[in-house]
Amino acid sequence: MKLLAAGLLLGLAACATAPTTPVAPPAPAANFAAEGASRTQAKPGWVFRRQGVAAAHPLAAEAGLAMLRAGGAAIDAAVAVQAVLTLVEPQSSGIGGGAFLLHWDGRDVQAWDGRETAPAAADPRAFLRADGTPVSAAEAVAGGRAVGVPGVLPMLESAHRLHGRLPWASLFEPAIRLADEGFLIGERLHTLLRTNVQLRQDAQARAYFYGADGQAHPVGHRLRNPALAAVLRAVAAQGGVAMQQGPIAADLVARVRSHPVPGAMTLADLAGYSPIRREAMCTDWRAHWRVCGFPPPSSGHLAMMQLLGLLDAAPVAAAHGAVAALAAPVAAGPGPLHLYVEAGRLAWADRARYVADPAFVPAPAGDWRSLLGADYLRQRAGLLGPARMPTVEAGQPAGAADPSLAQAPMPEQPEHGTSHVSIVDERGQALALTTSVEAAFGARMLADGGTGLTGGYILNNQLTDFSFVPADAQGRPVANRLQPGKRPRSSMAPTLVFDRQSGQLLLVLGSPGGPLIPHFVTRTLLATLVGGQDVQRAIDGAHAADPGGPVLLEKGRFPAATVEALRGLGHRVLEVELPSGLHGIQRTPDGWFGGADPRREGVVRGD
Repeated sequence: MKLLAAGLLLGLAACATAPTTPVAPPAPAANFAAEGASRTQAKPGWVFRRQGVAAAHPLAAEAGLAMLRAGGAAIDAAVAVQAVLTLVEPQSSGIGGGAFLLHWDGRDVQAWDGRETAPAAADPRAFLRADGTPVSAAEAVAGGRAVGVPGVLPMLESAHRLHGRLPWASLFEPAIRLADEGFLIGERLHTLLRTNVQLRQDAQARAYFYGADGQAHPVGHRLRNPALAAVLRAVAAQGGVAMQQGPIAADLVARVRSHPVPGAMTLADLAGYSPIRREAMCTDWRAHWRVCGFPPPSSGHLAMMQLLGLLDAAPVAAAHGAVAALAAPVAAGPGPLHLYVEAGRLAWADRARYVADPAFVPAPAGDWRSLLGADYLRQRAGLLGPARMPTVEAGQPAGAADPSLAQAPMPEQPEHGTSHVSIVDERGQALALTTSVEAAFGARMLADGGTGLTGGYILNNQLTDFSFVPADAQGRPVANRLQPGKRPRSSMAPTLVFDRQSGQLLLVLGSPGGPLIPHFVTRTLLATLVGGQDVQRAIDGAHAADPGGPVLLEKGRFPAATVEALRGLGHRVLEVELPSGLHGIQRTPDGWFGGADPRREGVVRGD
C-alpha cells in the first residue's frame, strides 16, 4: 500500500521537459486551468548556496535577489517581487489583488492572510439573473461587481513590520524604476493580451495594453507605466494606507461603482480592511515529513493532505499497478492515475461542502483537522474501487453534524489567474507567497490611482470565487456563498516541508492554477519526497487532475492506451494544456536548488 504514492508519482511525473515549442490558443476545456498557455521552454534548475528567489518573471526574481544582497530578509524580497509582478505579470497578480503568505522565521511558521473581502453592502444574489439562474463565468468576471477589497499590500506590510530588515520605501525602487523606464513585453503577456476580448472594453486598459489599431502591443515592445510608478511612489512613502484612503482609494472606488456592471465597494470598505495572522496548518505525513500549508479560507492544504492520506489508505493499491509504475512509469497503465483522480473527487466533495471563511462557517466537528483524521481518511478510502464511482458525496467526520441537514455543496466554478513566489534568505528565513487577481487580468479593469496617467494596476475579480448560487433548491445555504465582509474560498496552496525529526526546512513550493493548484503541488511533493527527484525535474513532470469535472491530462504527455483505459473505467477524459506556474526551492547537502515551471517565464535567481 505504501508504494502507491511512489507508483502514482512515477506514472504522473516522469515525462521529460518538452523542447521549446509554440502551442495553440486555449481550448474551451482550458476553462479548468489557470490561464491560457503560451509556450513551454526547458528550464535547467538553479544551484545556489545561501539565498535565492523563484518567481514568475526574471525581472521580479532579480528585484527580490537585489533586496537579499542588500541585507534584506525574505519578506523584503517578497515585497519587491510583488511590486515588480504588478508591472510585468499584470494578468496574474498585483497590488489590486490578494495573497496568502506562509512565512518561516527559523522557529515558527506563520500564515498571513491577505485575501480580499466582500464589501459591506455585498448582495449574496449578486451573480444571479432576475430569473434566479446564475450568470456565466464570462459575464461574472468583468466589471465592478466582481471586485473584492484588495489585501495584498496591507498583509505584506504587516509581515514586513515583524520580519523586514530594509526600509519599506526601498523595496519599491526596482518596480518604480522599471515602470518609469519600461520593460519589454514577453510572449506570454502578448499572447494573453491578444486573446482577451473583455480587457479591450476598459478605456484605461485599452490605451495602455493596445495600439491605436486595437491590436496587442507586440513581443519586444517597451511598455512604460507612469501611473503605476506614481501609485508605487505613494505606497513607498505612505505605506499600504495609500491604497486604503486618499486619492488612490477614491479612484478605485469610483471605477468599481461607475462601471456598467457596478460593484458595491465604498471608501469605508477599503479603510476597514485588515489582514489576519492565522495559525498555519502543519500535517505530519509518513515517518519523514511535516507539510505546512494554509488553513481556510484556503482549501489547498486540506485538499492536498486528503489526497496524500487517501492514497496511503487505499485498500486497492496493489491491484492498480503501483509496483509496475515504479519500474515503467509511463507504460504502467491507468491504475495509479485512476486512484489519484478518484481520491481527488472525494477530497473535492468535502471542499465543496465544508470549506469557506472560518469567520462565517464552522469547521466540521469543530476542527478543520477532522477532515484529515486517520480513521476518517481510511473510511473514505474504502470507497475507492476498480472503476469510477458513479457519484461522490461529502463525508462526515466523527462528531460533525449531518451535512445533508446543514450545507449544500457548492457547484464547481472556474478559478483562474495567480502567481507563486518561493524565497529563502541567508539567515534561514523562508516564505511561500501565492498571490492573485483571480482570472487573467482580473476584472478586466485598470486603475490609475487618480493620476490621469497612462497605465495603472489591475483590479481583482475575486468575488467570483464565491458561489454564484447562495443556496440549493431545498434552501440549504452554500458555505462559500457571498456575504458582506467575507473572504472567498481559495485553492491556493503555499507550502513549506520540514524534516519531522530534525525540524530542518526541506522544500518551499507553490503554484498558480485555480482549482488545479492542489493537484499541481501534490504531484510535485510526490515527485520530490517519494520519487527522489530534484525540484526542477519534479516541476517538469506531466500533470493530471480531476477538479470536480472531467479527468484532465496534460496534452501530449500520456500514452493513448492510458487515456483509453481511463475512459474504459468510466472517466470522461480531456487532454488539454495545463499551464501551471510551479516555483520551488529545495534543500541540498551543499545549499539549495531551485526550479521554475517550463510552462511559464519564471526563473530562479540566487547566490
